Amino acid sequence: MEGALDGIRVLDLATLFAGPMAAMLLGDFGADVIKVEHPTRPDPSRGHGPGGLWWKMLARNKRALTLNLSTPEGQDLLLRLVADADVVIENFRPGTLERWNLSYERLSAANPGLVLARVTGFGQFGPYARRPGFGTLAEAMSGFAAMTGEPGGPPTLPPFGLADGICALATAYAVMAALRAREASGTGQVVDMSIVEPILTVLGAQPTIYDQLGVVPPRTGNRSVNNAPRNTYRCADGSWVAVSTSAQSIAERVMRLVGRPELVDRPWFATGAGRAEHAEELDAAVAAWVGERTRDEVLTAFEKAEAAVAPVYDVRDVMADPQLTALDAITTVTDPGLGPIRMQNVMFRLSATPGHINWPGRPHGSDTTAILTTLGLTPADLEALRAKGVI
Repeated sequence: MEGALDGIRVLDLATLFAGPMAAMLLGDFGADVIKVEHPTRPDPSRGHGPGGLWWKMLARNKRALTLNLSTPEGQDLLLRLVADADVVIENFRPGTLERWNLSYERLSAANPGLVLARVTGFGQFGPYARRPGFGTLAEAMSGFAAMTGEPGGPPTLPPFGLADGICALATAYAVMAALRAREASGTGQVVDMSIVEPILTVLGAQPTIYDQLGVVPPRTGNRSVNNAPRNTYRCADGSWVAVSTSAQSIAERVMRLVGRPELVDRPWFATGAGRAEHAEELDAAVAAWVGERTRDEVLTAFEKAEAAVAPVYDVRDVMADPQLTALDAITTVTDPGLGPIRMQNVMFRLSATPGHINWPGRPHGSDTTAILTTLGLTPADLEALRAKGVI
């Protein structure tokens, strides 16, 4: 079956995580993604994590091309590729493409329908625009770190690229919005995406709450200021479960299950905020009940009571979970060098045009000859370009 984005060509000029992951998401659903890397300084994510295995996921479904964009020959080749592309994704500091004579004006002259997604830490303008930008900085500056962690403890950063991942999702969405607009206008446009803004958006209404009430969110650990009980609880076998009671009916079921039905009748129990003010008492009741039972016993009892609970998994549990197995959320892909490898599958299922992982990340420059040959370059041309360091 054809992918939803078959016929869309993406040139991925970005490095590390947010931009390349956005390109990966587009490639998952059929876009032809060409990963463009410097001939001698490849994307640093090739070496990220144990054995460089991040690359296998991040560069899946992408063809690998080397091109030195700081050279006139490399710029000319990129423009020739742009003429037949739909999207360019880049994450250079503002002004870098312009310094290489690859401004949007020049790119769009080669292809008026081109969508240029520019992913930076802080956007294309403003006092911080030229600062180096990474997800960690966005997690700090968005307010995420300030509200994450235990009360009285330090601000806490996630141990993975949270802001980058959220930005990748937002960038893929922005690209699709720009492509939809192109259907009506016939022309492309620039997507100006900062890493800090998407994570700021998903943090919820805290700017509005501060604006109207002057409230600054405190660090509350695993608790919530909006409902209780909401926490992680240790089972008798040493494993952990997470409980959520965002709905009033669920909160009532949980307290009846753990043997404290009288709390349901307290006036303060009728609202999430009221329950949050009594989190100590509610947590103590749930923790005592959970602590006397194994994880399997807790999960079975909660399921029977139609209350909301989940085991706290590590990656070993994720790989073995029957629901995630049924969804094929972790799928197997064949790598020429490693053989079968497992990774996250495409993020969602489409009934008519499903996504698919055709191959994991490929070796540096492995498709350079095949791609440039389609532009009419001969073996002699390619050899000359290699000698000059262009490819």
